[in-house]
Amino acid sequence: MPEFKALVDGYRRFRLGSYREQRERYDQLSQGQAPKIMIVACSDSRVDPARVFDAAPGQMFVLRNIANLVPPLSAIQGQSSVAAALEYAVTGIAVHHIVVFGHARCGGIQAALAGDFDNPVAGRHVHAWMEFIAPARDAVRAACALSPDVDAQRALEQAGVRLSLDNLRTYPFVKEAEDAGKIMLHGVIFDIGDGALKVLDKATGQFRQVPVEL
Repeated sequence: MPEFKALVDGYRRFRLGSYREQRERYDQLSQGQAPKIMIVACSDSRVDPARVFDAAPGQMFVLRNIANLVPPLSAIQGQSSVAAALEYAVTGIAVHHIVVFGHARCGGIQAALAGDFDNPVAGRHVHAWMEFIAPARDAVRAACALSPDVDAQRALEQAGVRLSLDNLRTYPFVKEAEDAGKIMLHGVIFDIGDGALKVLDKATGQFRQVPVEL
């Protein structure tokens, strides 16, 4: 299994390349971090927010999980990495933005639509996690039953981002910071296939593609 060796080889390239080129920045980062943006992204190996946004080290505080979901506060029982990361980002680092970063062709979304996670015996942890999106999934399935032209995958990917944004506001420290104008919430979806980025328009509730002159 050569995969780990490939990681170590990659480290050597990094150490002799970009680390050396950005040595001054890394020296500064060794003293602490002060990112102004938090990203809630999917764990999907094909999508790296830092690459998509061409972000420099130290620019983004990133939380990744299956399907870029934020559970509502009412669903948190005991310890939660999502709640802890949010609290640290908002009250500790004092980020100015939280971006829910969805993506097209999401495997978690596809499996949810197919019912792959419906049986808790097959994978109880994934089943429990994807239950957060179950109401949105059921609504998309119902819409597809009425209109076969609905793109279920795309619809649920967008619904998942909207749901996570709504759930963010169930955390008092997020809601208070947003109401005070100290933080802004955003939703985006990146398409792996064509490289397009769509941003949720708060006025219309629609995802609009970011124009790029190619």
